[in-house]
Parts: sequence; C-alpha cells; structure tokens
Amino acid sequence: MEISENIIATSWDSRALGIKTFEIIYTSDVQLRNTLEKVFNQKVKGHYTVKINPLSLSSKKLLHDFGFYYCDTLLEPYCVFKNLVFYEKNGIEVESVSVDDFQKISSIIHDNFKYDRFHRDFNIDQNIADLRYNLWLKDLCNSNQVFSLKFFGDLAGFWAYSNNKILLHALSKNYQGKGLSKYFWSLACQKLFKKGYQELTSSISASNVAVLNLYSSLGFNFRNPVDVYHFLFE
Repeated sequence: MEISENIIATSWDSRALGIKTFEIIYTSDVQLRNTLEKVFNQKVKGHYTVKINPLSLSSKKLLHDFGFYYCDTLLEPYCVFKNLVFYEKNGIEVESVSVDDFQKISSIIHDNFKYDRFHRDFNIDQNIADLRYNLWLKDLCNSNQVFSLKFFGDLAGFWAYSNNKILLHALSKNYQGKGLSKYFWSLACQKLFKKGYQELTSSISASNVAVLNLYSSLGFNFRNPVDVYHFLFE
C-alpha cells in the first residue's frame, strides 16, 4: 500500500531492525504535515526518519507534535584533490579487502559506531544497530568497495566507500589512539581520487569530534548540516 510518494521504504535498514523502516522526504512544512497525518490516519507502523534544516524551528515543532525525537546532527565533509593533505608513514598499506580479511574486519564493528543515529536511538537495541553496520559492510565487501588498512602487514582496520562517497571506516582497538588514522585515510583518499573523481564526500555525526578533526586535518571542509529525527510507530 502506497502511503505517499515522498515516503521511501528503506529496505537496507528494515532487514536489520526486523520491522518496516521509512524515510520521509519533504519540501515544505505543509507537505510534511500532510504526510505525517497520512501515516497516522492509515496506521502504517514502522520506524521513520526525517532530516531537517537545523534552523527550521517550525519543522522541529511539527515533528515534536507528532512524537518524533531528535537523534543526531549530520555534516557532509567534502574535499577536492588540490586540498587533500598528503601524510606518509612507513608500514601504512591500503589494499582491496580479501575474503580472509572480511571475518576479521567484521569483528571491528562492535563498539566502533557509537555516534551514529541508530546507536543513539533509545528505541533500537545496540546489537541490532551493530548488525545493521555488519550487513552494510558485507554488501560493500561483496561489491569490492572496501579497503583493508594494514600496518606492516597486520590488519588494522577497514575503509568502505561507494563511488566518491566515504561510507564506513574504523580501526581495531589495538590501533586506536596511535596517531595512525590520518596516514590511512590520506592514502585511501588518494586511491579514490585516482579513480577519476573530482570531489570526495562523506557523512559524519557532528558529535563525533575525533572524526571531524580527522577530516579537517586531511583538508576537508563541511557543508549541508541536517538534524535527524526518528519515530517508532508501534
């Protein structure tokens, strides 16, 4: 049953959460209100996401009135090749992930994505939020869009992307806090630029200061902030 043309079913989230999941896209508060009224009138249960302009108080008030709750603020890092900062260090390797590496890589996910909107949603179990990332990473591995990050041959982490967008990245506990991230990220970005892209982008939580500082140190700037609201219609 189609509720509204501006409600997108997000099957990639649904398979992990085990319920229907949707994102509502809107261009005005009037359209947003009409869409929300349809959801409630038709009693379409599931998990809903809405992304809004952080300065739009009217949209915030409207979402609050319908029971939505704030989860995160996202920023879009972006960088062109001439602005990328090159960092080099002996032992740093970035290569396509192998089948053998995937099992090790998937274990790195646990406790590494605390800042994302699903881990910060009190209605979502943390293990389910981890599963969402695990399934996503597996998809990216199957489509050859993941780099293994190695230090003198030892697997240190992973770096996943789709076209010119950096999606998922993490270092294992053994390699965190050693100042290695900027070397891995710089080399991985260079590899993407060599594919012919004019610009690299990503999406990060504004609360993840460590990653924000990392992108800034690599020459990235930031744009397009959005506040993310969730609602669980049970």
